[in-house]
Amino acid sequence: MGNAFFVVWRESLEAFLIAGILHAWLQANAGGRRGTTALFGGLAAGVAMALALGGALVGVQDELSGNALEAFQVAMLVVAAALIAQMVLWMRKHGRQIKTRLHADLSQAAENSGYLGVAVVAALAVAREGAETVIFLYGLSQEGRIADLVVGAVSGLGVAAVTAWIAARGLRRLNIAVLLRISSILLLILSSALLVTATDRMIGSGWLPALVDPLWDTSRLIDDASGGGKFFADVAGYRARPALTVLLVYLAYWALVLVGWRRTRHG
Repeated sequence: MGNAFFVVWRESLEAFLIAGILHAWLQANAGGRRGTTALFGGLAAGVAMALALGGALVGVQDELSGNALEAFQVAMLVVAAALIAQMVLWMRKHGRQIKTRLHADLSQAAENSGYLGVAVVAALAVAREGAETVIFLYGLSQEGRIADLVVGAVSGLGVAAVTAWIAARGLRRLNIAVLLRISSILLLILSSALLVTATDRMIGSGWLPALVDPLWDTSRLIDDASGGGKFFADVAGYRARPALTVLLVYLAYWALVLVGWRRTRHG
């Protein structure tokens, strides 16, 4: 539940902030009631596209079984992990330019297509965030109970709305930049956990060799099957009895992330 809450909170917060930026542009450029209607219509369309993607993923899963289903689920775990890392690094490089880019896109769309262009820009901006959220949640659904996932997702959405409202009120105590920076690091840790789960499942299915299994055993210190150890395993990818392949994948992931982080330092 905690992972779902965090992912939905982060992605929804970005979507709310994007909607706020677009609305502020309309107000500054005399968008009027028709502009606001087009904006909210576009936002609704973006949410609908994200939900359609979720329905498509469930539909594909329902049509698969056996090794094909396992391959699809593992692939979605890898895609979710890759998307999280890509999103964090992209935001680190381009985050400061998002407002300028959105304003430029909206200005050009309004000039070329009127209020329809406004709706399209809003729909695409929200659909991107929504699609990422759907894929993340699908990956997380492979690790826990659906009921917990739903509770976490709904709670995350609600808290994101409150966070965005507080930010819009201009309360200085809430530093959105710091929140997003901290959440970026936590998202990268969560991404590594999804990748470790995918690697475990590929080894279990015989698609990857374990090489050495187990490489060590720390279950007497921290058991990854219950209590705090399980939480650590779900959030950070901890394994008490890891295979060597899992460790190599984990180290390769963080090596690539650190290289990407350094390259986007001055973005």
